Amino acid sequence: MCDTFIALPPITQTNSLIFGKNSDREPNEAQAIVRLPRMKHIEETLRCTYIDIPQVAETFEVILSKPFWMWGAEMGVNEYGVTIGNEAIFTKIKPSKTNQGLTGMDLLRLALERSKTADEALHCITELLKTYGQDACGGYQNRDFFYDNSFIIADNQQAWILETAGREWVAKKVTHYGSISNGLTITDDYDLISENAIAFAQEKGWHKTGNFNFTKSYSDPLMSWASACKIRQKTTMQGASQQGFNINSAIEILSSHHLSDDKFAPHKASTKDICMHATGKLNPSHTVGSMIVEIRKDKPVTIWLTGTSNPCLSIYKPFFFGDNGVLNEVYQVPDVKFDRKTLWWISERLYRLGNLNYKALSDIVKLEKQQIQAQLIAEEKQLFERNISEEVLQDFSKNSFQTAFKALIDWNNRASKIAWRPTSWNPFYYFFWRGLNKKVGL
Repeated sequence: MCDTFIALPPITQTNSLIFGKNSDREPNEAQAIVRLPRMKHIEETLRCTYIDIPQVAETFEVILSKPFWMWGAEMGVNEYGVTIGNEAIFTKIKPSKTNQGLTGMDLLRLALERSKTADEALHCITELLKTYGQDACGGYQNRDFFYDNSFIIADNQQAWILETAGREWVAKKVTHYGSISNGLTITDDYDLISENAIAFAQEKGWHKTGNFNFTKSYSDPLMSWASACKIRQKTTMQGASQQGFNINSAIEILSSHHLSDDKFAPHKASTKDICMHATGKLNPSHTVGSMIVEIRKDKPVTIWLTGTSNPCLSIYKPFFFGDNGVLNEVYQVPDVKFDRKTLWWISERLYRLGNLNYKALSDIVKLEKQQIQAQLIAEEKQLFERNISEEVLQDFSKNSFQTAFKALIDWNNRASKIAWRPTSWNPFYYFFWRGLNKKVGL
């Protein structure tokens, strides 16, 4: 489960586009942040997650947040400011489950590496979809998790919502604000549609007469209902519509739970939460990474990344494009097992204490987290009020990461001195997380 939103001028406070996304995946599926430089290629083919496709002569610089094991990415940005996030959606088109297609994450990364505008990215995805389809497993340990995908695609001028079903698709231009979750949303108000979408639906008996409704024709109502996507999409849509929308607004959305702060605890979490906490088989998804992007028309893009799970307890760190590769210098990619050197796993060691007593952990983390976050946002704003160099931005990024990392180590040290006792006993929840921790050595 995931949620993605975007706010455009004149809604936004800074007259920029602001994009936000939570990546909800399996709790032990570490999310990596990677920077890949612009590259020229002599190879004829490219290996994606499951299949080979023709490689292009040149790919653009990208910053991605991705499952550590997968070629593709959940969300990312390229050097031209093109930004994409994807969602799993459930349709009436059932995959063959042969892994002979591209994952939604593959489609996302390919579009970022090959496109200079949102229009180009939209065209790239739909052409790849037409050629290869998306019969590809998106699960980590759940090897039966196949799904279709939707996307928000943006650049510094505009944004699109693209929704797919098999090889068919519709697209709608975003005006002011928009959001997607784990279900189809485009009905008969689309701007673009695949050549065979209507005829295919008619052939299957999903559409008969009247205006063509993509959601009504292609949506799997049971799976869409089970994901609570309408509830979450309503929350993100209301949040993104706020006049004066800014980075703090985006953080508030991505950190939110369906229950109020005084009532929330991780074992009470559900698929209604934007900041998702896994609780078991009926709610197996966990927010393992978050991204916010401010796309400016005439200044550099800022990519705010947690690099950790649990955005309700995480600090968003700023990253920028540039040749000195600060991201690769300060950040180590996580792997399948707990590692004391990586940001993602160090944070997991801390955050999973909150599964026992969320209030106690919040008392250690939240106030200082909010103070550090406010400081970073204020400093970034001040930098962009001046004529700044790429070197200054990279130094700010490095210092911000080190500040957040130091705070995380301090929180771990303070938490290690507490005798952690559950605030309430839920045996199913307790043994669910106990099993997850044992698998990764926590």
